Amino acid sequence: MSIPNTIPITDDLVAAHGLTPEEYRHITDLIGREPTFTELGIFSAMWNEHCSYKSSKKWLRTLPTSGPRVIQGPGENAGVVDIGDGQAVVFKMESHNHPSYIEPYQGAATGVGGILRDVFTMGARPIAAMNALRFGAPNHPKTRHLVAGVVAGIGGYGNSFGVPTVGGEVNFDPRYNGNCLVNAFAAGLARTDAIFYSKAEGVGLPVVYLGAKTGRDGVGGATMASAEFDADIDEKRPTVQVGDPFTEKCLLEACLELMDTGAVIAIQDMGAAGLTCSAVEMGAKGDLGIELDLDKVPVREERMSAYEMMLSESQERMLMVLRPEKEPEAEAIFRKWGLDFAIVGHTTDDKRFRILHQGEEVANLPIKELGDEAPEYDRPWVTPKAPPALDPASVPQTDVADALLKLIGSPDLSSRRWVWEQYDTLIQGNSLQIPGGDAGVVRVEDHATKALAFSSDVTPRYCEADPYEGGKQAVAECWRNLTATGAEPLAATDNLNFGNPQRPDIMGQFVRAIEGVGEACRTLGFPIVSGNVSLYNETLGEPIPPTPTIAGVGLIPDWTTMTRIAFAGEGETILLAGAPENWGCHLGQSVYLRDIHGRAEGTPPPVDLEHEMRVGDFVRGLIRSGQLTAVHDCSDGGLAVALAEMAMASGIGARIEEPVGANPTLSFFGEDQGRYVITAPMSPGGEELNSLLEEAKNAGVSLVTIGRTGGDSLKLGEARAVAVSALKAVHEGWFPRFMEGEVIQ
Repeated sequence: MSIPNTIPITDDLVAAHGLTPEEYRHITDLIGREPTFTELGIFSAMWNEHCSYKSSKKWLRTLPTSGPRVIQGPGENAGVVDIGDGQAVVFKMESHNHPSYIEPYQGAATGVGGILRDVFTMGARPIAAMNALRFGAPNHPKTRHLVAGVVAGIGGYGNSFGVPTVGGEVNFDPRYNGNCLVNAFAAGLARTDAIFYSKAEGVGLPVVYLGAKTGRDGVGGATMASAEFDADIDEKRPTVQVGDPFTEKCLLEACLELMDTGAVIAIQDMGAAGLTCSAVEMGAKGDLGIELDLDKVPVREERMSAYEMMLSESQERMLMVLRPEKEPEAEAIFRKWGLDFAIVGHTTDDKRFRILHQGEEVANLPIKELGDEAPEYDRPWVTPKAPPALDPASVPQTDVADALLKLIGSPDLSSRRWVWEQYDTLIQGNSLQIPGGDAGVVRVEDHATKALAFSSDVTPRYCEADPYEGGKQAVAECWRNLTATGAEPLAATDNLNFGNPQRPDIMGQFVRAIEGVGEACRTLGFPIVSGNVSLYNETLGEPIPPTPTIAGVGLIPDWTTMTRIAFAGEGETILLAGAPENWGCHLGQSVYLRDIHGRAEGTPPPVDLEHEMRVGDFVRGLIRSGQLTAVHDCSDGGLAVALAEMAMASGIGARIEEPVGANPTLSFFGEDQGRYVITAPMSPGGEELNSLLEEAKNAGVSLVTIGRTGGDSLKLGEARAVAVSALKAVHEGWFPRFMEGEVIQ
């Protein structure tokens, strides 16, 4: 039964809405009275962490957000970047962490639906999706259930909607046992002269409700996403939305068709906090008021209260300000697509947010203050204490071949084929690279050779040991993965996942990670144009590792020169670019140290951003000149794992030398940054290869020949040779066995 709008506002009711006593006093000061129940819900929605960024705004402002190609940075539904020829790529990443833990299928599905709407609300047709997923320990009783539900939800929504999933991440760590992460990314193509924004303009113009009907699903979802979990987590299940990808596909087509008519003045997705957030944002951005009549809102349930209607997060809905003369044409388009079209209000000149329901005014609030006066906190923070550096001499020598086999068959480095084969990676017919490589690549329609590359990266264990270096590394690895295909990295979006910001140690992680991300983006010319902050990711006081996910977009002018990770043929020269003298030296926080020796120690590898840029620009130049046949960056597991992945992707083996007098563990498993394995069809000692080495020297880039492709086994230095077929069997085996219920220790 709905709670009436006239109930008294108690301290307990205020607390249940996620508002502090100080915030509630600020509300009463702003409006000069006690709010109604509906008004309390509206303030709760607008002032929660998920919508207001009240703990993070101060630090987000320090990030670089502009550049020569940036058309729209943060502040809209998605970022917009110019890719030439009158075209733009529109993209964003956003979290659906809490809903996915409570109800994994619908939580993940509606995360995909929401990020797709963010993109096509701007006038772009979605062309690619990715996801970054993090789960608890494989042997935790809930992990397999979460993996199965989340993967099914992502595939069920994205496949039905018709967008290819071209990349992503899946990782496991006991610290995510009580709070998985589901970060969803989408990108679309738009004309640079047809970008649509959420700023309302004009007085007395119709405010139109579009899409699916409003129900009670998702009521209070944004507030739930702004709190940590406790023992009553299952009671929050009703706050998870329910998605319908087929309705969303119709909504996409109807919106794009309507946008072509010139009818749209402003448009906003109904995402977090539904009608409340969309209406307030449109009006406030345009310095206008909005009046809504809830009796005209299409509903699918009886006797819904004003509170429920304003806070419902039912999916597949839009709010639009329309040119009045275009109303019949607009309605006809939406009726054709089987969608609701209802004029539910109008713009006003008084900057008030008025809500009518059953003939009564249930809310009358200052619209600008709902957003502009939201609390902004400068939370106390402490600099995280850095761990002592690792002494490499303290790490015992192990058999290189045995260690490699164990690593590539481990939960974090095994093949993700079981996951991505449940996604449609080829729909739309433009995918040039699918999951399994450094980046997904999609051909740009209506252009002969242009393509876009997409990658998502972060290494949480680095971020926990040193959030500043970890933040830098997340950006650098994303930039490196795009470069490895031959793409020019254009811009990035972030999804900043952290624990409770009211804890100074957690806030310190956030601040230092932001500083690292900002420095890397500035140095690499890789601005952040959109993103999301997800805080309070902890359960019963146990926070997740700091996880500032970075997703990036790169431009490939001519995809015929694009490189992949697979060895291209036998008898080719293998080189290592950007490496120190002995190829590798850093084992601190490495997967080798963790998974082979059970130790999480040391500092993460430092990121020299000038080195990253110099080596990356050099490698990209070689790719575009057509000199290279395969490229793969070195990351988790170091050189050994990179070489194994190249061999497994191609079925072609290789024989690798070993630096004279070097420690093979460091050379093959060190996780030094800024390195690429490259192959070229050149003979050792030949003029072409000598010329290439001289070119690298002149560019100030370390480039050394390390071996040759060929045969059916991989031999690393003095270690025994391992058949590529054996590598593949181990690599491909873990995930299916895990999902079939085999006990994984």
